[in-house]
Amino acid sequence: MPKPKSTKTLPDVATLTKAQAKKEWTRLALEMEAHNERYYQKDAPTISDADYDALRRRVEAIETRFPEFATPDSPTQTVGAAPARGFAKVQHAVPMLSLGNAFSDEEVQEFVDRVRRFLRLDADDMPAIVAEPKIDGLSLSLRYENGELVRAATRGDGFTGEDVTENVRTIKDVPHRLKGRKIPAACELRGEVYMLKQDFLALNKKQAEADDTVFANPRNSAAGSLRQKDVGITASRPLKFFAYAWGEMDERPADTQHGMLKWLGEAGFVVNPLIELCNSVEEVLAFYRRIGEARASLGYDIDGVVYKIDRLDWQERLGFVSRSPRWAIAHKFAAEQATTVLEKIDIQVGRTGALTPVARLTPVTVGGVVVQNATLHNEDYIKGIGNDGQPIRDGIDIREGDTVVVQRAGDVIPQVVSVVLDKRPNSAKPYRFPHVCPACGSHAVREDDEAVRRCTGALICPAQAVERLKHFVSRLAFDIEGLGEKQIQQFYQEGLIKTPVDIFTLQRRDAQAEQKLANREGYGEVSTRNLFDAIDARRKIELHRFIFALGIRHVGEGNAKLLARHYGTLDAFREAMLAAAAGQGDDGNASEAYQDLNNIAGIGDIVADAVVEFFAEPRNVTALDALLREIEVLPAEKPRQTSPVSGKTVVFTGSLTKFTRDEAKAVAERLGAKVAGSVSKKTDYVVAGEDAGSKLAKARDLGVAVLTEDEWLKLIEG
Repeated sequence: MPKPKSTKTLPDVATLTKAQAKKEWTRLALEMEAHNERYYQKDAPTISDADYDALRRRVEAIETRFPEFATPDSPTQTVGAAPARGFAKVQHAVPMLSLGNAFSDEEVQEFVDRVRRFLRLDADDMPAIVAEPKIDGLSLSLRYENGELVRAATRGDGFTGEDVTENVRTIKDVPHRLKGRKIPAACELRGEVYMLKQDFLALNKKQAEADDTVFANPRNSAAGSLRQKDVGITASRPLKFFAYAWGEMDERPADTQHGMLKWLGEAGFVVNPLIELCNSVEEVLAFYRRIGEARASLGYDIDGVVYKIDRLDWQERLGFVSRSPRWAIAHKFAAEQATTVLEKIDIQVGRTGALTPVARLTPVTVGGVVVQNATLHNEDYIKGIGNDGQPIRDGIDIREGDTVVVQRAGDVIPQVVSVVLDKRPNSAKPYRFPHVCPACGSHAVREDDEAVRRCTGALICPAQAVERLKHFVSRLAFDIEGLGEKQIQQFYQEGLIKTPVDIFTLQRRDAQAEQKLANREGYGEVSTRNLFDAIDARRKIELHRFIFALGIRHVGEGNAKLLARHYGTLDAFREAMLAAAAGQGDDGNASEAYQDLNNIAGIGDIVADAVVEFFAEPRNVTALDALLREIEVLPAEKPRQTSPVSGKTVVFTGSLTKFTRDEAKAVAERLGAKVAGSVSKKTDYVVAGEDAGSKLAKARDLGVAVLTEDEWLKLIEG
């Protein structure tokens, strides 16, 4: 068994070489992308706002030193996450961008000073500022035509959101028709969907009694309630809405921010009554402190105060920078805190194999919520080391038996922030973080420059089993018809499928079982036969789909194809990876097999290390060999080198009618083209279907060749 990698602290960005910076930037960008997906798509964040802000600040620091990394796809240049599947997409006429953050009085003063400099105002000329509580909910855009509500959409990635119109029509705070005077012919009005704290607690109680999803906080419950496929479920949830902004509008009814808020109230919306117009920095900060003091008594969650320049003509002059407006900023609150005793540290193994330490606490009330558990993030955090490698808590470690200060970080996940050292018991010992997975016994490793330790038993770890199996049968992997997420969950709970090989032995085991699958609820002779036929139809699989199905960290569809094309056959890939795994040592991996893997264009050492760690775990190899006795993995198809699009970069956008997006991508790659997800100067062709949006516009701005589907087919067939 290879030894775990040593802990490395993050160096100062100023000391990084360009290659080192690129490696760390890539890792952090991937991490931020995953957090965005969990927060915006799945309504299930796994880190606090503060930790996410720290990640962003590190990425921004790298991009400041190396501006060429700040591409349009950078997490610092994007907002939210792409819309989830299951909802129609809606293009925002005016992007729904996020706000810059301030964490101190000094940063608020800097914001005002920047505004003054940009507008060339005198030092004593103070712009009026509208201050409003920052609601911790789900951003929503409402389109009205001739006063009638015609469409509602979530923010999504800021440019494209999800159509939730029918669900929104069930929210009492959202008028179906605008009232009053000065109603524009067309307008997009915006605000926040939220849930009262008391309604959140009542809903969670009801969910728990029904053995259904229990939400982490009111924000998640509001988001999860709004994004229901069943409108009836949304209607049963006590959702509320505050209006505070607008997007596209034919004609504005007022020329100031506070005037527009007054009009929104007259039009039938609920506008937060706590909003104030301030005429000095002192008034702004006083408002911030008053709202902070009243925070616990408010019926809804807030996580700060938003400041907006009042004059709309000044807002227009100030404009935007990257993902946020120059004319607004969010002043975040410090997290609410309390003191209690840390009784025990447990290790939880997540669905992706991450080992997360959890503090079991003597119950304590923090901000009106009873807290019994708190995250300890990772082993470095326990030792007193931060994400940047520098000491935190003055370098004081956390031990079982300690009296600790707990806070609700961003009102999401409680965390331990400090230790009351003079109350530490004499018997308290430094915590030893496990180097093996407590769920399966596989070795747990840390990647370079990463604080999280992960189980490597991808194919055999019970803590990861269900998610790994879902991935194994997913569309881009084995894609077994009739064996979806619901069936995987059911079969796992019933002991029918525990590992991937169990899928392909299911029919033989069923023939010998006392209770046949056909006799189980939901199944019959026909459905059972169809399932077995579908499984048999996937006993032959392309190499890249097989590699993707293994669920190796950092190996998505693209990297799986790179590996398949390089090695050509499964035997070659397996033998090379075993050779690379055998070459691991305390001083790195100098084996020829590892160097060959690491030198594949587009792979790099982060992906290479993850693949090698998978094959270094003997239990994975045993499970893999058992699986290969049941299936056949086909050699990789070599891409053509002489096609009209060989070596070209292609982007598909819009609704395609001649072929599916996956079909188009597969054909292009077989012809030697690279399929990208975004348009840049390096793009050679953009193939635009119906309702093509921002990508088409960007292609035209950059002078990239734009093809219709027919023109694309003519090109590749010629």
